[in-house]
Amino acid sequence: MDLSIIIINYNTKELTKQTLQSIFDKKYDFTYEVFVVDNASIDDSVDMIKTEFPQVKLVENSENLGFSKANNLAIKASTGRLILLLNSDTLVLEDCLEKCVVYMENHETIGALGCKVMLSNGMLDHACKRGFPTPDAALYYMLKLDKLFPDSRRFGQYDLTYLCENEMNEVDVLTGAFMMVRREVIDEVDLLDENFFMYGEDIDWCYRIKRAGWRIVYYPEAKIIHYKGGSNKKKKTKIVYEFHRAMYLFYKKHYNEKYNTLVKGLVYMGIGVKLMVSVFINLLKKRGGDYDQGKSKDTK
Repeated sequence: MDLSIIIINYNTKELTKQTLQSIFDKKYDFTYEVFVVDNASIDDSVDMIKTEFPQVKLVENSENLGFSKANNLAIKASTGRLILLLNSDTLVLEDCLEKCVVYMENHETIGALGCKVMLSNGMLDHACKRGFPTPDAALYYMLKLDKLFPDSRRFGQYDLTYLCENEMNEVDVLTGAFMMVRREVIDEVDLLDENFFMYGEDIDWCYRIKRAGWRIVYYPEAKIIHYKGGSNKKKKTKIVYEFHRAMYLFYKKHYNEKYNTLVKGLVYMGIGVKLMVSVFINLLKKRGGDYDQGKSKDTK
């Protein structure tokens, strides 16, 4: 088997259907299999997949295991030489998979490959080519200095804004929305870290892949559309919490021994403050939405 495609579904019935159609509507010169791991959806996703895509290898979980654990289940069951993590809210464009498979086959030093990921508005999803979130990179990003100085290698080191989005480049981090990885790389660096529930696992995986000496490449010749947030549009407190917990886990795992006590203290304090601010803003938005909804009902 050449390629194993893995999609995690959690209450994204229509988006998942669209993603699967964008895969199966095309013909390929390579062999492939498609796994969908369902994290206990309640929107009839499973029935839809069984009925409309019987060729899919469906894994049904009795609870929401998160992104890492769900992907690992399929990776263990897969047989492809290449593994593709693909979000359920994506649209695979023409020749994307073919181009990526061929490029990986022709460049054996590449451990992980990512395509150009475009948002539904046509803009680049910057998560598809990033640098590692070092303390200084994270600071410049939070202060939005990359927006003021996009051509600066110093200030744009997280989103790599100084790199042309239409040129192939070696990068540090790809997005888990589309990441093609060699099986031999996974055998060497191990599976996704299951301590990460739904954020940060892609950064951690890329960090381990690069540390093992493999190249990570952004390949814009291949493209997908990412309807970002389709699987988590409602910013529940748990989602906000998991995002910031992932930051903490990554720093503790990879940077704890690299920086002095002062820098580490500032980083962890920054994560905590950002979490509190994000939760507060999220609650305000939720109350505002509830108010608008109630006001709308009153006017009927």
